Amino acid sequence: MHALIEQPHSKNKLRAIKVILKALNVPFEENKSSYASEFEAIMKEGEKDIKAGRTVKITLDEIWK
Repeated sequence: MHALIEQPHSKNKLRAIKVILKALNVPFEENKSSYASEFEAIMKEGEKDIKAGRTVKITLDEIWK
């Protein structure tokens, strides 16, 4: 099995791609996120860390050292 990632820049192009895939009986799944699933998992883990208080505070002076 192969995977293709399409990034149509308009709703019309997205509809056209869906019509073509359906006409060819090509199964597909739609992911409405604009981020890769790996990146989303990292972000969710970071949000959990913030809620649990696992953070480090850095001042502006420390950033520019």
